Parts: sequence; C-alpha cells; structure tokens
Amino acid sequence: MSGGHRLGRRFGWLWGAYGTSALGTWLAFGALPLIAIQVLRSGPAEVAALSSAGAAVGAVVAVPLGPWVEFRRKRPVLIAMDLVRCAALLTVPVAFALGVLTFVQLLLVSVVVAAADITFRAASGAYLKTLLPAGDLLVANARFESTAWTTTIIGPPLGGAAIAFLGPVATVVADAVSYLLSALGIRAMGGPEPRPERREAARMRAGDLLDGWRHVLADATLRPLLFNTALFNGLVMASGPLLAVLMLGRLGFAPWQYGLAFAVPSIGGLLGSRLARPLVTRFGQREVLVGAGALRALWPVGLAFPGPGTGGLLLVMGVEFGLILCCGVFNPVCATYRLERTPADRVARTLSAWAVTTKAGTALLTAAWGVLGALLGPRTAICLAGVLLLATPLLLPRRAAARDTEPEPEPEPGPGQEPEPAPHRV
Repeated sequence: MSGGHRLGRRFGWLWGAYGTSALGTWLAFGALPLIAIQVLRSGPAEVAALSSAGAAVGAVVAVPLGPWVEFRRKRPVLIAMDLVRCAALLTVPVAFALGVLTFVQLLLVSVVVAAADITFRAASGAYLKTLLPAGDLLVANARFESTAWTTTIIGPPLGGAAIAFLGPVATVVADAVSYLLSALGIRAMGGPEPRPERREAARMRAGDLLDGWRHVLADATLRPLLFNTALFNGLVMASGPLLAVLMLGRLGFAPWQYGLAFAVPSIGGLLGSRLARPLVTRFGQREVLVGAGALRALWPVGLAFPGPGTGGLLLVMGVEFGLILCCGVFNPVCATYRLERTPADRVARTLSAWAVTTKAGTALLTAAWGVLGALLGPRTAICLAGVLLLATPLLLPRRAAARDTEPEPEPEPGPGQEPEPAPHRV
C-alpha cells in the first residue's frame, strides 16, 4: 500500500494500533445484539434499541467532548478513549461470569463506546493535522482506508468462528483487548506533540458546543459535503437490516452466503483506497471527490432486485463491489479535503460535530426505515432508499473553493524519520 512513500516509524506504531483495534471491532461485530438475544432473551424491539438508541445517545454524549478535546494534547486523549472503550467492554464478560448481566448494562456500554469512538476520531484528526504535512494527508488516509477494508474482510469470519466455538462474550473480550493494545501502540510512538492553544476563558461556554457546526455551515464546500455524507451514510446503513431480512428470510440464503455477499466485495475497498492518490494526481482533488461521490450513489438501488439462488447472490455481490469500490476512493479524499479546509485550532470541534451529525442521522434513518420496512416490505423500503440516494450527488460541492491561507504546522518527526498520521476517517 505504501508504494514507496515512507511515513516513518511513528506512523508504523499508529497504523498498527489502528489496525489492531479495527480488527477487534470486526471480530466482535454484532456481539452485543447476539448476547442480548442468546443470553438475555431480548426481543426485536430491544435489539433495535441497542443498535440505534445506543449510537444516538452516544452521539449526544459526545457533543461537549469536541470542545474539550480541542485544547488538550491529543495523544493522551487517544490513549484515554482506547482505555475507556476497553474498560466498558470488559464489564460485559465480568457481569456475565457473575450472573448479573442486564440489558440496561449492554445499552450503557453501547453508549459509552459510541461516545468514545466519536471523541477518538475527533482527537485523531486534530493530531494528524499537526503530525503530517498537507502533502501526506491523502497517503495516510488511503492507508487507513485500506486497513479498514482488510479488517472488514477477515474480521467477521474469524469472529463468527469464535462465536460458534466460544460464544459472543469471547469476542467482546477480544475487542476490549484490541483497544488496550491500541493504547499501548499509541503510547509507544513517543516524540513531542505541539502544545494546544490555550483558551482565554477558564470554563467552556454553551456556545462552544456549536463551534464545529458553525465552521462547517459557514464553509461553502464543507456544508454540502456534510449533508451529502450524513444522508448517504444514513440511507445505506438503514437499508442493511432490511437487506438481511430479505436475503435470510424471503430469499432463503444461508448465513454463510449472506456473509460472503459482503466480505468478498470489500476487496473493492482495497482497490479504491489504492486508486485514490493516483486519481487525485491525474484529475484533481475536487474532481475525484465529486466523481466518486456521485458514482457511489448509483449502486444501492440494485439491492432491491435480487432473486433467490446463485444469480441473486451474484447480483448483491456485484452491487456491493461497485458501491464499496467508489467508497474506497471517496472516503480518504473526503477525509483529506475536510482536514485541509479546517484550521488547526478547530479540527477536533469540526470532526466531532461531523461525527455526531452522521451518527445521529444514521440512527434516525435506521429507525425510520425499520418502520417503512414493516409497512411496505423490505424490498420496497430498500428501493425507496436507493432512489433517494440517487439525489445525494446534488449535495456535493459544485465549485472549487479557495484554499485556506493559514500556514500548516510543522510536523514533529522522530529521530531520522518522516512524520506520520492519525487513524482512519478522521
């Protein structure tokens, strides 16, 4: 993936830390709902609440954390968020072993992990801004994008095998350990970190909570890009549970076929992340951002038309491959563009606001499409989401914006090495 472009030893630690935690997350993918179903005998409404309400409440909890992160050193925040996620997840196997596990505890763990995820991403983006020169941002984001899709391919099958032999609680332990290893990796990076700008006011004001949104909404290109990202991600994720119902229920696919339909197309994410930098070099950043953003919207409507048997499975795999390929190009270019358009002293607040908006939007649309799926049927609801997605390219930036004139902070490389980045989709 490096293509000869070296980012240094400290980048290797950070990249390894991200890959470890990402693999742990995918190993435990769906573990909390499975525990709710198999251990606590929870019904569909409770399982849906665990997935959607946990993320939505976590997003609300994370709102004040963006301004809090902005004026603190970012590496300690990254380590703290890893440790918070580790500790929260470890309460699940402990309570299970003691026989006191409850649904309320699973919901609280989901909220804490969601809030820590948002805070980690905000801090990592701000850290990346000070750690790398602008010319290396796209390379770094593309590498994290590649790692994300790699763990998507290998994590769920390994996690499924672990669940089959050891139960879902074991994968929660693996996820918790992955966050601990990530914290150790970030700690091992070493090296100095620029001191954040100090606030004049000793206390955070209520208006500070909106600073991230103010910056995005005032920028002529970030504003439509946020709306595009929130709507696109929300509609795609909202279709996921309905597609599972359609494929595993009415179409009669086996669980391994359903897993295969999404694991194999993730190879498109690897290809897309490798293509991002060459495409930007040849065609320009804005052109690739708009082009890939428009192309990714063309695919999801096809998920409404699979039939039973091999043909239907191949159709889903083909649609998913095209969608993920375009996302693999779009995501690192979007992450890089967002960082370049944001002053260094506003990155944490901006990325926190961005993540809160997209997560809350996804939770809301997932709940709404669950109701639509019950009223109209899963196929019709998936088709409606796909048709609405065809309009999302209208929210992409229509014109090039002037570059920010603020000087880029000097990176802080270690002895004899080049600077390096922070985690994926920052």
